[in-house]
Amino acid sequence: MQADLLLKNASLPDGRTGIDIACKDGRIIDLGTRLAIAAAQEIDCAGLLVSPPFIDCHFHMDATLSLGLPRMNESGTLLEGIALWGELKPILTIDAVIERALKYCDLAVSQGLLAIRSHVDVCDDRLLAVDALLEVKKQIAPYIDLQLVAFPQDGYFRSPTAKQNLLRALDKGVDVVGGIPHFERTMNEGAQSVRELCEIAAERGLRVDLHCDETDDPLSRHIETLTCETQRLGLQGRVAGSHLTSMHSMDNYYVSKLIALMAESEIAAIANPLINITLQGRHDTYPKRRGMTRVPELRKAGITVAFGHDCVMDPWYSMGSGDMLEVASMGLHVAQMTSRDDIRACFDAVTTEPAKIMGLENYGIAVGNHADLVVLQAKDSIEAIRLRANRLFVIRRGKVIAQTPTRQTSLDLPGRPGTLRAETYAPGA
Repeated sequence: MQADLLLKNASLPDGRTGIDIACKDGRIIDLGTRLAIAAAQEIDCAGLLVSPPFIDCHFHMDATLSLGLPRMNESGTLLEGIALWGELKPILTIDAVIERALKYCDLAVSQGLLAIRSHVDVCDDRLLAVDALLEVKKQIAPYIDLQLVAFPQDGYFRSPTAKQNLLRALDKGVDVVGGIPHFERTMNEGAQSVRELCEIAAERGLRVDLHCDETDDPLSRHIETLTCETQRLGLQGRVAGSHLTSMHSMDNYYVSKLIALMAESEIAAIANPLINITLQGRHDTYPKRRGMTRVPELRKAGITVAFGHDCVMDPWYSMGSGDMLEVASMGLHVAQMTSRDDIRACFDAVTTEPAKIMGLENYGIAVGNHADLVVLQAKDSIEAIRLRANRLFVIRRGKVIAQTPTRQTSLDLPGRPGTLRAETYAPGA
C-alpha cells in the first residue's frame, strides 16, 4: 500500500516521540514508529511537534478587519465597540464583508487555524452579514470548518426584530443559537432570553453558545439560568457560556455553587483572554480587575474550557493576527497557569477542547481521523506556546495547503559565528 503523505519522526502533543504518520485519501491510515510505507510525499519532521489544527471557537468574522470603519473606538470599552458596530452596520455591503472574511481566512490557514466558530449579528433586518458568512462558509469548506452562531448583538428582546431575525437566520442554515442576556434592559428580560433561546435550540436540535455575563458586574448571573435551562431541556453537552467575565468579580462562596452547577449541567466555558483583559476593568481605578473568568477552577471541576480569539482588528480590538498560540500565551499568563501541566492545558484550550465544544468529528491524531495536521517549529506544546512557534507545514485532508520557511538567524559575532534556531533552547537541549 502506498500513502499519499508520510510524516516521519514527529513528536506529538501527548508526549510520544519518533512517530510516523501515514495519510491516504484525506485520512490517517497508520501511526507508529518507523512505518514501512511508501508515500508520494514525505516530510521529515526531525523530532518537531505535529499537532492537530488550531481551533477558534469564539470569533466575530462579520466584523473582522473593519478597524477604523467608520471611526476608531477611542475609549476602548465594550459598550463603545457595540455602538461603533451599530454605526457600521447600515453601511456594510455583502461584498465587503465577504472580502474581509476571506482575507482573514487566508491568514487563519497560514497560522494552522482550520476550524472557527463565528458569531454573526442578526439584528440587521437585511441579514446581510448572515448571507455573507454563509457564502464564505461555502467557499472555504475545502480548507476551514466554519460554524456560525445566530447572535442578536443588540439584545434578543432589546432589538425589536431580533427574535424573528434569529429564526430566519437559523432557517437559512446558521448552525448554533446565540444570545447576549446581560445586554437586555433588565435582569429579568436577560433570564427570559436565556429560556427562550434554549427552547429554540432544543426544538431544532441545535447547540447553544451565549455571550454570558460579559461584564464586571458580579450580580450578572445569567450563567446560573443557563445551567438550569440546560438541565430542564436536556441540552447537556451542547451548551457553552462564552466570556463569563462577571465570575472574575463574584463572591467566592457563590462561585463555588455556580461552578458545581455548570459541571452538573455539562456546560462548557469559553474564555477570550486577549479581549477579556482589554475590555474589562475599564471603569476601575486601581487595583484594576483583569476580567478573565476563573479558568483553573473551572478546569479543576472537570468543565471543558477553551480559549477564543474573539476579535481581530475590529471595533472592539485593534490588534490580533489569527495566532491561537498568542491567545494560549495570554491565557496562561492571566490565569497564572505556569506549571508544566497547566501550560499543556493551555495548548489543549486552542486544539482539543474547542473541538469538543464544536462537536467536530474525526478530529485529532489517530488512525481513521481526518489528516488535518500542523508541523510546528517546536519540540513540544510548551515550547510551541513559549516561542509562538512557526507553522512549517499546514495540512488539510492529507495535502499541504500552507508552508513557511524555518525561522533561524545567522550570527556573525566575534568569536561566536553560527546559526540560531528558534527551538534551540528547549529544556534539556
